[in-house]
Amino acid sequence: FIGFLEWFSEATGTHYMRGGVPGAYPKFSDSDVIPHPVPLNLFDPFGFSEGKSAEAKANGLIKELNNGRLAMIGIMGFISEQRVEGSVPLLKGLVAHYDGETMAPFA
Repeated sequence: FIGFLEWFSEATGTHYMRGGVPGAYPKFSDSDVIPHPVPLNLFDPFGFSEGKSAEAKANGLIKELNNGRLAMIGIMGFISEQRVEGSVPLLKGLVAHYDGETMAPFA
């Protein structure tokens, strides 16, 4: 799936190293590369942000980035509590202890 998305982005969009906008992904509906219609796009599949101003979109981007950062902090809190019991007082007793290697999937 990721390979398809990379191929589609390179086949229909302009790469950011060649003058494209970083993070801008081409719409499926504007493409003639895919032989059948795709009803939803990756960004804003239901069209909620079409009528919003640039300022509202920038504000939403900041909110989304902060939400992602908070989620990463939360995951690290759970991992910390699993490894060292009592390290996160709010999670004490809620998360089972883990004796395995926590970062093994990343090694």
